[in-house]
Amino acid sequence: MRGLIVAIAIVGAVMTMVARAEEPTLQFYSSPGARAAKLPFSDAVRVGDILYLSGNLGNVPGKTELVPGGIEAETKQTMENIAAVLKTHGLSFDDVFKCTVMMADMSKWGAFNKIYVTYFNPDRLPARSAFGANGLALGAQVELECWAYVGKK
Repeated sequence: MRGLIVAIAIVGAVMTMVARAEEPTLQFYSSPGARAAKLPFSDAVRVGDILYLSGNLGNVPGKTELVPGGIEAETKQTMENIAAVLKTHGLSFDDVFKCTVMMADMSKWGAFNKIYVTYFNPDRLPARSAFGANGLALGAQVELECWAYVGKK
């Protein structure tokens, strides 16, 4: 009986160690520009096999000013800013599986989509949610948040 209790205790300890080994770790990433600007958030956070990107705007890289040119220019710069974060992690838009779009003016949806779709393979469009916002940081017209699958990369 004593041997059975010891065996059960050993099995329980091993299972606890295995469960802890499988717990995802949190890794926080910020670019040098984001750290220098003392932004109150990380560019991205990796939890297990998923990279969660913060919302991105169409700002000039390293600055808190938006690119000029309206919704299409902002959307293009937003996508380029996201591409830079993905590339830092060895990823591309092919790895993005979920996006959330926030727009200051939903009537500009078509102009946003015109640029947005050019960054994705038509057979690998991510799941997406969108909503209108009463105000975005820096007075932006669009903000885009993405989730990407990292896998074994």
